[in-house]
Amino acid sequence: MTASRIDIDTIRRLPKAVLHDHLDGGLRPTTLVELADAVGHTLPTTDPDELAAWYYEAANSGDLVRYIATFEHTLAVMQTREGLLRTAEEYVLDLAEDGVVYGEVRYAPELLVNGGLALSEVVETVQEGLAAGMAKAAAQGMPVRVGTLLCGMRMFDRVREAADLAVAFRDAGVVGFDIAGAEDGFPPADHLAAFEHLRVENVPFTIHAGEAHGLPSIHQALQVCGAQRIGHGVRITEDIVDGKLGRVAGWVRDRRIALEMCPTSNLQTGAATSIADHPITHLRDLGFRVTLNTDNRLVSGTTMTREMSLLVDEAGWTLDDLRTVTVNSLKSAFIPFDERAALIRDVVLPGYEL
Repeated sequence: MTASRIDIDTIRRLPKAVLHDHLDGGLRPTTLVELADAVGHTLPTTDPDELAAWYYEAANSGDLVRYIATFEHTLAVMQTREGLLRTAEEYVLDLAEDGVVYGEVRYAPELLVNGGLALSEVVETVQEGLAAGMAKAAAQGMPVRVGTLLCGMRMFDRVREAADLAVAFRDAGVVGFDIAGAEDGFPPADHLAAFEHLRVENVPFTIHAGEAHGLPSIHQALQVCGAQRIGHGVRITEDIVDGKLGRVAGWVRDRRIALEMCPTSNLQTGAATSIADHPITHLRDLGFRVTLNTDNRLVSGTTMTREMSLLVDEAGWTLDDLRTVTVNSLKSAFIPFDERAALIRDVVLPGYEL
């Protein structure tokens, strides 16, 4: 099937997988308005449509630091048990409506304790909300599996605590770990003790790298810290000249290290210039294991359907490309191999037989 024959309704029905999506970046605008009213938090506007537009416009600054600052409002309404339960449940239902059959949601527990919840209570509450969402989605005939990645904030000092939580909850829905936040000036090796602990405890992890900071951050995430995937990684292209791969790029490609690429988000933060020229297509052609992701659905005004449609319309992607990138995501998911294989065999491949 050629790119021109894939319409958005067809794309919406395709089974999808997302590995890089932040819980606090994906609230429904209406939910944000209602929860803000309940806790007395002031928003830029209380009109849900205007609020969605405000987020999209604010995120289009081309500045990662300003992009991250938009999370002030979502985090403000996620400090209570009620807020966490609702946002986690709706998160799952929104993925299911978008055709996602497997997702990994990430968030930083340390950012959600201002309402008095302990770190462990935050994790327990989010897992309860996710479970409720999965049950409702299944009952509606839209089954989706969602695993959790706990994040440490790289510019603060509680990364090891977040890693300990990932170990403690690894049999209760938490499937891995990440560090998030401003990359420049906060190298992943600052938290080497946390990553060493995770490796000893057999907990997989990804690291945000190669977005605001360049190739050295990717090298450090892989070779010093031991990441199994790279969050974003768009600047791996700095190690590719005229199709020839440098040592870091070659390592990433040859060892099938997944790159969690987020085209719309990368445009907003200035890490890419257009969908047509986004590195995901060139890297795909060179044989890298690229995956397609939303990053923050509210902040970027996007969905997996939209990300796929943009690549089809502006970068010439085909149905085969969409299937490949979905299979790539499941191959690199942080759940057991037999579960990944079953999703690919029983759900994804049949879903692309149009």
